[in-house]
Amino acid sequence: MSETQPTPNKSPAGDTPAAGGVTQATLVRKAAPKSDYKPADVSPQRRVQRSYSVRLWAIRHSKLLEWFYSRFADAFLLLHPLWRGIGYGRVEAPVKFVEKRVKGLMFDCRMCGQCILSSTGMSCPMNCPKQLRNGPCGGVRANGNCEVEPDMPCVWVKAWEGSRNMVKGDAILNVQKPVDQSLRETSAWLRVTAQAAAAREAANNPNTGAPA
Repeated sequence: MSETQPTPNKSPAGDTPAAGGVTQATLVRKAAPKSDYKPADVSPQRRVQRSYSVRLWAIRHSKLLEWFYSRFADAFLLLHPLWRGIGYGRVEAPVKFVEKRVKGLMFDCRMCGQCILSSTGMSCPMNCPKQLRNGPCGGVRANGNCEVEPDMPCVWVKAWEGSRNMVKGDAILNVQKPVDQSLRETSAWLRVTAQAAAAREAANNPNTGAPA
């Protein structure tokens, strides 16, 4: 009587355990249909291919950047009469051009138009794949990396680290409003300056607009 050889246990299709060190995102990418088309700037893996050296440098030096940004905001506010004289709408394009490139280099800025870097340890929350504005999700990995993009340090883990170096680091505890998509691709520098100028003028003229 022939002896039947035991067959190895096979898991259901697609459930083969990943090799050591291979992430689920890598398996999904390899299983995706191959074609010549590659999405431009929307691939969920695009940040994996980027260097985080400058962004992480900014977080490590958040106290220095907090000091610099405070002086920069004061200087921009001093130029309010110039911006108003030319017209905020007219200076939007050149200022936005500079802002996008400076903040893009330093913080991988997404130009949401509602910059809160000073409240998030100089770590831009828009770099979070889920775009969370009030802290991390529950999927932060044990090594502090992102749940969605395993090779990327969690934006909010880094935000907390950066905030601990800042004078006003406890601002990270403030609840942020949802992103106003109508402000996307606009200059946060000009918007904050205009708001600060309006607040200063209201403080200097408390009776303005009051009923007689």
